[in-house]
Amino acid sequence: MPSLKDVQNKIVGVKKTAQITSAMNMVASAKLRGAQEKMENFRPYADKFNEAMSNLSGGGNTDAFPLMDVRDVKTVELVVITSDRGLCGSFNSNILKLAYKKIDEYEAQGKTVSVVCVGKKGNQSLKKTGKVRTRFVDIMSDFQMFNAREIAQDVATNFLSGAADKVEVIYGSFQSVAIQRPVVQEMLPITPIETEGEEIKKQAGDYIYEPSTEEIMDVMQPLYLNVIIYHAMLEVGASEHAARMTSMDNATNACKDIVSDLTLVYNKARQAAVTGELMDIVGGAEALKG
Repeated sequence: MPSLKDVQNKIVGVKKTAQITSAMNMVASAKLRGAQEKMENFRPYADKFNEAMSNLSGGGNTDAFPLMDVRDVKTVELVVITSDRGLCGSFNSNILKLAYKKIDEYEAQGKTVSVVCVGKKGNQSLKKTGKVRTRFVDIMSDFQMFNAREIAQDVATNFLSGAADKVEVIYGSFQSVAIQRPVVQEMLPITPIETEGEEIKKQAGDYIYEPSTEEIMDVMQPLYLNVIIYHAMLEVGASEHAARMTSMDNATNACKDIVSDLTLVYNKARQAAVTGELMDIVGGAEALKG
C-alpha cells in the first residue's frame, strides 16, 4: 500500500489538474459563443451564394470557364482543414481518419493524391505520408477572409495548371456543441446544376442578369472558392472550441472521480497506519506486563 504522503501528493496534483481543465473549459465556452455566432451568420450568405452560382451555371456556357473544366480524373487534391491546437478530444483525429480513408480510396483506383494542409495538427500527421504539396499553419486561431482567399488562389492555380483534375475539401462540420462530424465537399471543378425543360425556363425567369451571365460568372467563380474555404474554416473554428469544451468538461469530471478514489485509498492507508500503531502500543503494554 502506498504511503500517506504519496497519496496526498497525488490528490493535490489531480486537484490542480482539475483546476486547469475547468479553466480551459470556461475559456473554450467563451470563445465558442463568438465563433458559433460568426459561423451561423455566414451560413445564409454561403447558401445564397451557392444558390446564385447554381442558377447562373445552369444556363451558362460552361466551356468558357476553366474552373468548370470537367476532365478525366487522374490526380486528386485534398484540402484538409484542422485546428492548430490540440486538447479537443477526437475532433482532429476524426478529420484525419476521413482524409486517410479518401487517400486510400483514390490510390486504390490508381489516382495520384496530393494534400493541402490547413492547420498545424493536420500537417503534423499528413506530412509523414509525403503527399503534402503545401501547408497553411498557425492561422486557425485568428483567420480572416484574406487567409481563405490565399488558400483558394493556390488551389485554383494548381487546378488550372493541370496538376490536379479534382479538388475536395475535408473539414469538421459543426452540428451541435456535442456533435462535430467530418465531411467532404467537392470544390473543383465547379459543377453546374442539372436542370431540364421547364425547370430551366423557370430558373431563367427568376433573375435578369446585367451584364451577361458569362461576365458575372467570370467574377463570381473565384469568390465562390473563397466562400467554400472560409465557410469550412468557420465550421472548424466553432467545432474546435465545442470539442475542447466537451473534452475539458470530461477531463474535469474524470479528475473528480480520481480524487474520490485516491481519497478512499488515503483513508484506508491512514486507518492501516493507525491500526498498526495501536497494535504496537498494545503489544508493548503486554510485553511490560509480562
